[in-house]
Amino acid sequence: MAELRPSGAPGPTAPPAPGPTAPPAFASLFPPGLHAIYGECRRLYPDQPNPLQVTAIVKYWLGGPDPLDYVSMYRNVGSPSANIPEHWHYISFGLSDLYGDNRVHNTFCSGDHVSWHSPLDNSESRIQHMLLTEDPQMQPVQTPFGVVTFLQIVGVCTEELHAAQQWNGQGILELLRTVPVAGGPWLITDMRRGETIFEIDPHLQERVDKGIETDGSNLSGVSAKCAWDDLSRPPEDDEDSRSICVGAQPRRLSGKDTEQIRETLRRGLEINSKPVLPPINPQRQNGLTHDRAPSRKDSLESDSSTAIIPHELIRTRQLESVHLKFNQESGALIPLCLRGRLLHGRHFTYKSITGDMAITFVSTGVEGAFATEEHPYAAHGPWLQILLTEEFVEKMLEDLEDLTSPEEFKLPKEYSWPEKKLKVSILPDVVFDSPLH
Repeated sequence: MAELRPSGAPGPTAPPAPGPTAPPAFASLFPPGLHAIYGECRRLYPDQPNPLQVTAIVKYWLGGPDPLDYVSMYRNVGSPSANIPEHWHYISFGLSDLYGDNRVHNTFCSGDHVSWHSPLDNSESRIQHMLLTEDPQMQPVQTPFGVVTFLQIVGVCTEELHAAQQWNGQGILELLRTVPVAGGPWLITDMRRGETIFEIDPHLQERVDKGIETDGSNLSGVSAKCAWDDLSRPPEDDEDSRSICVGAQPRRLSGKDTEQIRETLRRGLEINSKPVLPPINPQRQNGLTHDRAPSRKDSLESDSSTAIIPHELIRTRQLESVHLKFNQESGALIPLCLRGRLLHGRHFTYKSITGDMAITFVSTGVEGAFATEEHPYAAHGPWLQILLTEEFVEKMLEDLEDLTSPEEFKLPKEYSWPEKKLKVSILPDVVFDSPLH
C-alpha cells in the first residue's frame, strides 16, 4: 500500500466507482480485499463517493510491470488551523491487497526509503527520492487476507535521503514534520520546494549528526550493483563458488539463505523499542512473529529450518583473499556500513540486483556469523561474509574518506589492504550491466 500527496491541480471527474455497497450483480466481479479498502476511503471522504479512478491497462498478474494496479484520487481540504493546505490524496493498491496473492513479495515498512534519482513529477524539482511512513489519516483495515496498513510516500531531496541512510528514516520524517514547507504534520509533498530542511534550518543537521553518533544507522542493507571474487583460488577452478559466474547456470543462493537475507533487510529497517536488527530466528506464537528479548548484540543466526539446501551449499568455505566490486552509488555507502553499522556492533548486507549473490559485513559483536576473527572471509555458496575488527574498520574509514565525495574522483577507483588480503574496486555501472562482468 502506498499513497502520494503532491501539489497539483484538480483532475477530471470520473464515473462512479464500485464501493462496499456495490449492487449484487457486480459483487462477484469485485476483488474481496477492495471492500475493506474502499470502506476506509468512504470513512475519510464521505462526500466523495465517486473519486477519479486510474488502473493499469495490463494488470500485474497478466504480466504488467506495476503491482500497484489501482489508484483512487481524493481532494483533501487540509486543515487551515494546523497550516495544512488543500491537496490531492492518491491512494494506490495492488494485487496482494485485493486478492491476497502471495506472488507479491516486496514489502515496504514505515521508515523505508526509495532511491529514485529523478524528479518525481518529471520536472526540474529537487524532490527526487522517497521516504515511507504510516498514513496520518487512513486507519489500518481488516481484509479477508489480513490487516492492510496504509503507507504514505514522502518526497525528499538527495541530502535528506542521505541523512536517512546515515541515521534512520523515522528520524528524518520527524524533522520534516517540524518544517511546514517540507511537509508539516501530514508530510505533504510539495514538488516546488527548492531548499532542503538543512538549508531552511541549519540546526537540523546538528540533530542528525548527534543521532548518527548516538544511534548509528538502522539501514541494515541495500539492493545494489555489486560482486565479489575469491582471489585465493584460480578462476578456472571448477569448485569455485564465487559470485562472478560466467556461463548459463550460475550458482544460486539457497532458499534458506535468500529468506535470511530478505528478512535481515526487511526487519533491519524497523524502528521501535526492540533491537535495531531483531534476530533472524524470531520466536513464533499463534502464527505471529515475536522478537526475543533485546540483546546487546545483533544476530545472524538461523533457525532449524527444514528448507532443502543443495548439497553444494552445505559446506562453508574460508577464503584467504577477496576482491569486492561496487558501482559508485553502492560504494558511497561503504562509510555508512563501517561507521553507522559495524562500529555499533551490527552488520550490513549488499544484495546484488544483477545476480544472485550477497555480501554481508559483520562486526565482532555479531552472533551466528560464519565468518570469524580467525577466518574473516567466508562464503556459503554465493553469499560472502566479511568480518572486520574495530581497528581495521577505523583504518578503512581513513583510507575511504574520499568516498564521501564520489564526484571528486574518476572511475575505476581501487583500494587495497595487502596485509589483510582485501581489495575494493569502485567501477562504472556498465561493468555490472554486462552479463559477463
